[in-house]
Amino acid sequence: MKYSPELMTDRADELRARILEMVSEYYSAAFPEREFIPGETPVPISGKVFDAAEIQLLVDAGLDFWLTTGRYAAQFEDEFARIFTLRHAMLTNSGSSANLLALSCLTSPSLKDRALRAGDEVITVASGFPTTVNPIIQNGLVPVFLDVEIPTYNVDAGQLEEAKSSRTRAVILAHTLGNPFNLERVAEFARKNNLWLIEDCCDAVGAKFQDRHVGTFGDLATVSFYPAHHITMGEGGCVLTNRPALKTLIESFRDWGRDCWCVPGVANTCGKRFEWQLGDLPFGYDHKYTYSHIGYNLKLTDMQAAIGVAQLKKLPTFIEKRRRNFQFLYEGLSDMEEFFILPQATQGAEPSWFGFPLSVREGAPFTRDEVLRYLDDYKIATRLIFGGNLLRQPAYLGIRHRKVGDLSNSDFVMNNSLWMGVWPGLDERMLTFVLDKLHEMAARR
Repeated sequence: MKYSPELMTDRADELRARILEMVSEYYSAAFPEREFIPGETPVPISGKVFDAAEIQLLVDAGLDFWLTTGRYAAQFEDEFARIFTLRHAMLTNSGSSANLLALSCLTSPSLKDRALRAGDEVITVASGFPTTVNPIIQNGLVPVFLDVEIPTYNVDAGQLEEAKSSRTRAVILAHTLGNPFNLERVAEFARKNNLWLIEDCCDAVGAKFQDRHVGTFGDLATVSFYPAHHITMGEGGCVLTNRPALKTLIESFRDWGRDCWCVPGVANTCGKRFEWQLGDLPFGYDHKYTYSHIGYNLKLTDMQAAIGVAQLKKLPTFIEKRRRNFQFLYEGLSDMEEFFILPQATQGAEPSWFGFPLSVREGAPFTRDEVLRYLDDYKIATRLIFGGNLLRQPAYLGIRHRKVGDLSNSDFVMNNSLWMGVWPGLDERMLTFVLDKLHEMAARR
């Protein structure tokens, strides 16, 4: 039975209230604040920040025992779309799935001459995250790899015209580490050439370009709710769009490829469930079991969405804390520019930083790998900037592709770059320890 407040007994309501009150007590006992001991307490690269509210909503959704998407998913989609000032937000089970859905939906025959077909080309960057690129390959399309600029680590927009061919149909790019790419140039290029534009915003929730939210410039935008990201559902992702037709396609590819758009537990939304004539099926074949696409099942649970509802209330604070932590690291490293290339926001952008990118200069008295190992000795976590030059990764050695230029900056990122955490769980004591160790390492060289 689907949760319905009017069907709840007084006794059940009373028990639910008591359970949620106890959850709050449990949080206080189970997750006390811990002292930071430099060199002993880990400084994580990322993580989840939560309080009793997240666990209470998680348990509340669990008590409904409505295990697929439900009331919390509907609430989250509505609130999240409003944050982006977009009409539609469609939840899925990961940011990677969001990218897969966003690109796959553009292959729908319903898009007619604008549908992506096998062999069509999609422009992206070589220095990125695999699952921004993988949907291109998985859909039988051809990635065209551009280089990045340093120190923004975003696409070199000057290569766009050279990348274009008669087969170019779409562009998919990520806002690297929360720093928007040059949306003015990329969006204009896509518009001028009638190309689909997908903005991968998995690392960039809250970022703006020319006072406008990222994710609102393209046809589709994607977001991740993995614990490392701006807000979390544990696992989870979202596709956003202003176009009702694309919303319908995303939901079809997400929900087994079916033609029906009823939400789980609902039937006959269209009012003619047994009156359709589609494909070579007999007239009246149940619309709930009619499939218009080769789809997937990429939904998430309402319990995950409940966590997201609680997290949304904290999002503005999270974004501000990330920006403060980024600025603290930037100012603390400003005296080390002879060794490091410090990050730079794209002109016209207001980043919502996911991490602090840093590159070791050629000729520095230490290598990037030495920096990683030195910090790791003191339990300070770092990460590489995703796959470096993806074309040098084992999975991509034999793929069909094109590239523009020699991708020298992507190779530089592969060999010289890293990023450090700025997530809200880090405070100035931790960041000061990071800065002290970087200065100490440089002094020893």
